[in-house]
Amino acid sequence: MTELAIGIDGGGTSCRAAVADRNGNIIGRGKSGPANILSDLENSLLNIVESARQALRDAGLAAETISSVASVVGVAGANVGDYGQRIEKALPFAEGLVVTDALIALQGALGDADGIVGAFGTGSVYNARRNGRLNGIGGWGFIVGDQASGARLGRDLMERSLLAHDGVRPASPITEAVLAEYGNDPERVVEFAHSARPTDFARYAPIVFEYAIRGDAVAIGIVTDAATAIGESLDALLWPECRSICLLGGLAEAYEPWLSERYKSRLAKPKADALQGAVELAVKLLSDRQSGAA
Repeated sequence: MTELAIGIDGGGTSCRAAVADRNGNIIGRGKSGPANILSDLENSLLNIVESARQALRDAGLAAETISSVASVVGVAGANVGDYGQRIEKALPFAEGLVVTDALIALQGALGDADGIVGAFGTGSVYNARRNGRLNGIGGWGFIVGDQASGARLGRDLMERSLLAHDGVRPASPITEAVLAEYGNDPERVVEFAHSARPTDFARYAPIVFEYAIRGDAVAIGIVTDAATAIGESLDALLWPECRSICLLGGLAEAYEPWLSERYKSRLAKPKADALQGAVELAVKLLSDRQSGAA
């Protein structure tokens, strides 16, 4: 029996995989396209499997090895309906477990310790471990959730640009720049919004922070609202003795200056990223599998 584990971090922008031996030593890595199971289940599955195949190739292992490994896949939306179960049933691994991206982020950031993590990329999600018990919130997708995510920042920018165009709210350099990108034609903005994927909106997130740092009033309003939303979610999970809050993902560092001191004083550097967390959980799954076989 092959003693290999694969951890997979299925993000909205890309899907990363790492194959490790039974001791958790990573021997190969792979990367493929996005794994947003709520908006594109079929292609998400293809990208999850392809990232695993690439990791195996990187480790110098045969393609058929995929059928004998244990794997943990962390994806946004695994907690919604039967999406996670449908992916799990279709996985080609000897044993595959699909969990939320929040859980692999928590494991990567804190190991087995207690604390809170908030992950901010294309989407957003939170998880906490207190006395060994898990509590996850968010991760509902940017249409009705994912506050402070890259997708929501981009969507909010589009909304405020249209409000500025209509004279409902004041314009600013960032709204003027957005409208100029679409030829000052609001209908083109609407066309983009109706066909855009979360990653399409998320590409505007760095621009929002860039303009906010310059003092742009609209950009500051968007970021301030997002930071308030982060605080509300952290408050829902926070307990008096909690000493560690880890912010993860591509937007984590950008948000730190905008947070209340109440949260800044508890910020801790994550031990590792979500992919490492998936690997650690996959190694545990492998160990449990071997113990059961014994």
